[in-house]
Amino acid sequence: MMQMRKILKKIASPFLQKASAIYLKKRRKYSFKDITVWVEPTVFPPFITISTKLLLEFIEPLDLKGKTFLELGCGCGIISILAAQKGAFVTATDINQIALNALEENAKENQVNIEIIESDLFQKLQNRTFDFVVINPPYYPRKPMSVAENAWFCGENFEYFESLFSQLPIYLTIENSTYMILSEDCELEKIKAIAFQNKITFHVEQVTKVLGEVNLIYKLELC
Repeated sequence: MMQMRKILKKIASPFLQKASAIYLKKRRKYSFKDITVWVEPTVFPPFITISTKLLLEFIEPLDLKGKTFLELGCGCGIISILAAQKGAFVTATDINQIALNALEENAKENQVNIEIIESDLFQKLQNRTFDFVVINPPYYPRKPMSVAENAWFCGENFEYFESLFSQLPIYLTIENSTYMILSEDCELEKIKAIAFQNKITFHVEQVTKVLGEVNLIYKLELC
């Protein structure tokens, strides 16, 4: 059954990406409780997959007051807005300037302050530390052909994860909490192997099954 889902996922993932591009030819609204944001064309659409909602529900009960919080690859930024509402000092990064411009507008409309930085992973965050880091990564193994496709595809040889896990160790401390969400239908063992090569381990924090798909939130720690 799992193997069949993986086959269907490989077939469906380009379709989902194309379908989202068609649906997002104009900006759309996305809401979580009392937060509403605009999702612009080329920005990862949280209403097409479940991962953003699961992260929002996971983060909501956390005590973030006075904590530093990084959303790495923020997309529409609704996770950053929730963290800011909970009293965190939030930094949101992305390589898509359209997403960052929209987040600036979304933050104002939701009356929160967020530090917004255009950065490829930790490129412009050197010598920074964060109490919390949240990552909703692209994980389909295909070369992205545009900025929009970077939200879906991690490269034919998982280049996104190679780069991420080579940079991440200096940001992991005993006090830090770094979370990543992945689907059981992606190539988990390949991703975990890249992490392990960089002395990073995955600890399951939450498992959620939605429509037959298992989504896992991991805490990333040094070996």
